[in-house]
Amino acid sequence: MPNTKKTDYVILGLLSHEPLTGYDIKQRMDTSLSLFWGASYGSIYPALEGLLRDKKIKAADVSTNGREKTQYTITAKGTKYLKQWLSEPVEKDEFRSETLLKLFFGNCTEPSDSLAHIVQFRKTAEETLAVLHQMEASLESVLKEDPAHRYYLLTVRCGIRMYEAYEAWCGEAQKELGTKQ
Repeated sequence: MPNTKKTDYVILGLLSHEPLTGYDIKQRMDTSLSLFWGASYGSIYPALEGLLRDKKIKAADVSTNGREKTQYTITAKGTKYLKQWLSEPVEKDEFRSETLLKLFFGNCTEPSDSLAHIVQFRKTAEETLAVLHQMEASLESVLKEDPAHRYYLLTVRCGIRMYEAYEAWCGEAQKELGTKQ
C-alpha cells in the first residue's frame, strides 16, 4: 500500500486520541512519530481532503483572531477503518538511512568522509537517546492516566534499544575505519 494510504492511517490514529488541526498533525509527526514515520504538509493536507471526502473525519472551523484554522475529528467510519487496518498483518517494515547508503558506497570517496558521516550519526544517536530517555520517564510518570500511554511507552523503548545499537555500531565502525585509513 502506498505511503499516502499509510498517511491516512497515521492521521486517523492521531485523531483517535484528540481533535487536531493540520498543523498539529504535522507537529505530532515531527515529534512523537519522527523516529519511525514522517510526512510532509504536501502529503498531510491531500490525505485530510480524502479522509473528509470519504467521511472518515469531519472538520470544524476553529478560527481565532482572524487566523483561519480547521480542526479535524475522527468519525465512526474513520474509527472502523483504522481498527480494520490495525488488525491486518504488517505489509512491510522499512528502514532508510542516508548514512548507511553513503557508507555502502564509501569506497568511492576518502575514508575520512565516511568517518565524518559516522561521527555525525553517533552524535545524532546520542542526542536522540537523551530525548527518548526523557520521553520514557515522562510516559512512566503518567502511565496510569491513559491506556494509550502504554503503547507510546513501548514504541519509545523500542527507539531506545535501536539508538543504543546505533551508538554501539558507530563505535565499532569508527574503530574499523580508523584502523583502515
